[in-house]
Amino acid sequence: MPHIDLPEGVPGIRSAMQYRPETAVHLNGLAEQLLRAENTLPPGDRELIAAYVSSRNKTVFCEYSHSAFAAVQLEGGIDLVEQVKRDPESAPIDPKLRALLRIAGKVAVDGKSVTSSDIEAARDEGASDLEIHDTVLIAAAFCMYNRYVDGLDTWQPTDPQLYQERAYRLIEHGYVGSAPAPS
Repeated sequence: MPHIDLPEGVPGIRSAMQYRPETAVHLNGLAEQLLRAENTLPPGDRELIAAYVSSRNKTVFCEYSHSAFAAVQLEGGIDLVEQVKRDPESAPIDPKLRALLRIAGKVAVDGKSVTSSDIEAARDEGASDLEIHDTVLIAAAFCMYNRYVDGLDTWQPTDPQLYQERAYRLIEHGYVGSAPAPS
């Protein structure tokens, strides 16, 4: 049961955003910019970073949502997403993405644990400074989103299939276009 009076039957961050739509506008705008705007990292890879960080933080709503969002945009689908969340070192992904996930995983625990050798390893695999920057920002933002969802003890359904329909709607309309209406 949520710690405050959130809209019933609305899962995860969506309920918190309906509770406070004036902040939801900015949170959705940040997600839109980080995960969908023009970038050299494909949207599926950026969603995968969000899913990976959320899985490390054990935030079911964000993990399952962004896993579904990544899966519909990645050639390997949900099987690839699950492999990456289990063990990015052995998952069949590009070495650059693997290096960026190492950085994101460290940011999920403690940003200060990212070292100059982590950055150099990502650069050695072809990551640009912008891609490194955006990876760190995605990971940091998802730590915030995860804490928002968990800190209010929002309802977080545990059936991954419940997140599939929303994934296709998000791909079509984006975070800003699919923002929850005020309650």
